[in-house]
Amino acid sequence: MREILNNAKQWLSDTFDAETQQEIQQLIDSNSEELINDRFYKNLEFGTGGMRGIVGSGTNRINKYTLGKATQGLSNYLHKTFPNKTLKVAIGYDCRHDSEWLAKVVANVLSANNIQVMLFEDMRPTPELSFAVNYLGCDAGIVLTASHNPPEYNGYKVYWNDGGQIVPPQDTEIINEVNSLAFHEINFNAKQELITLIGTDVDEAFWKASLANGTFDIQGRENLKIVFTSLHGTSIKLIPEVLKRAGYTQVHIVEEQATPDGDFPTVKSPNPEEPAALQMAVDLANKIDADIVLGTDPDSDRIGIAVRDLEGNMTLLNGNQTMSIMTDFLINDWKKQGRLNGKQFVGSTIVSTNLVNEIASSYGVETKIGLTGFKWIAKMIKDHPELDFIGGGEESFGYMVGDFVRDKDAVTSALLACEIAADAKANNSSFYKELLNLYTRHHFYKEHLISLVKKGMDGAQQIKQMMVDLRNNPLSEIDGSKVEFLYDYQSSIRKNLITGEETTINIPKSNVLIYQTQDGTKVAARPSGTEPKIKFYFSVNSTLDDSSNAKEVEKTLDTKIQRIIKELNL
Repeated sequence: MREILNNAKQWLSDTFDAETQQEIQQLIDSNSEELINDRFYKNLEFGTGGMRGIVGSGTNRINKYTLGKATQGLSNYLHKTFPNKTLKVAIGYDCRHDSEWLAKVVANVLSANNIQVMLFEDMRPTPELSFAVNYLGCDAGIVLTASHNPPEYNGYKVYWNDGGQIVPPQDTEIINEVNSLAFHEINFNAKQELITLIGTDVDEAFWKASLANGTFDIQGRENLKIVFTSLHGTSIKLIPEVLKRAGYTQVHIVEEQATPDGDFPTVKSPNPEEPAALQMAVDLANKIDADIVLGTDPDSDRIGIAVRDLEGNMTLLNGNQTMSIMTDFLINDWKKQGRLNGKQFVGSTIVSTNLVNEIASSYGVETKIGLTGFKWIAKMIKDHPELDFIGGGEESFGYMVGDFVRDKDAVTSALLACEIAADAKANNSSFYKELLNLYTRHHFYKEHLISLVKKGMDGAQQIKQMMVDLRNNPLSEIDGSKVEFLYDYQSSIRKNLITGEETTINIPKSNVLIYQTQDGTKVAARPSGTEPKIKFYFSVNSTLDDSSNAKEVEKTLDTKIQRIIKELNL
């Protein structure tokens, strides 16, 4: 506690402004060990989605000093990496209360370090920032967002010159630069002449690129009835317009959620993974008999989709289902155009459905598998310029169409979802029926996710211990099926628990464990890189002989998942 208190007292120096000093002094005067610990027991770190945390003073908070230090470190790294070059960085931000002023702080630090800044004039979706890095010829990009986290959070993501988030070796090298700095070394003295505001010209370029990548040779767009909600986020800036330009005339916006608002007043969580977040949109869809519901998170990289099932009920699809049908549609379009020649690939992650792998394989297309986070899919594209990237996704409701954006992109994914739905409807099918067709052609996969929240220093220790226990005392059987393989991505070893044979996993190290049984069941455990959570992913599968039996098979798979959860005491 003494060391943590000393860390807090350092924030009473003249390095920090009067408001910050006052906030920290009140914290110290409160004698609340818990509050002081929470703010100062660690430094915010780059995770799978950059830095993310609660806004406030302290080393474990998002504020002008933690972001200033990160930006100063990035500035130093850029000058070392590209000496004698005129550097340029794009900055975007979302709808959160603190995003705009924090973006200006970041812009000030970059300009103070003689770096040209291209700052969006107003909030924009994260995928547009990724696009802008390439479109404007920038050396890096930064976006201020906490994605779908609660209102008190904000965050900071860094992109490299390819438009993808930073990956090794850049991430470690930048972090080392940041960690070598003291707060008094941050240069906040802005050079306003180096800061340029950008807006509709980049919007226009993004719309054109999205339409070029996300529309296909289909009929019936005017017959598709769409409900769209931005969940108080940034997608309202782009999605209605891109759908209009594509020819969708029946787009119904959930007006109560259309105004950007960092409080997200109509939802408990602005996360389209949560069924409750899309309830207002589903209610409107039922009222007007819509075909499809689209909902995005605050920074518009994740998308939730609801469609009508065989009984006509609106049902929310999960990210695995969405990425499977999108991948099949895209590859099939490449096939129809005669563009498949064995030099294409799709991207997925270690905790996403194996259905995507089966789909791609059926077309003779490779599936490259990476760690959780779209930065790894962007890296695949960068590492394999000899191959064409068709599309890629992950279970957490993200998808990327083509490589003009190098992060998950709810704007173009929304357009793609409508193309699939309109095409299916025009051919007397539906989005849901097309999904069932995939299950009958391949396997019926059912996935489930449990997230256990463990806040603060004690929570971090609990998560650490859970992973230690799973690693040191591996399960030998899951739901009556022997565990065949244990994938330990921290040690980069895949062990056959039956034969004892070990093989090397050739992807970057990460604190993830995956158990795979002889009947194809998979259970993965992964601490979140951006939230105080540990996540457990479950995947089971079966054959489906006819779509009319889908409900029965799904019920059997759901029951199996619940047995496994109970067996693991989760």
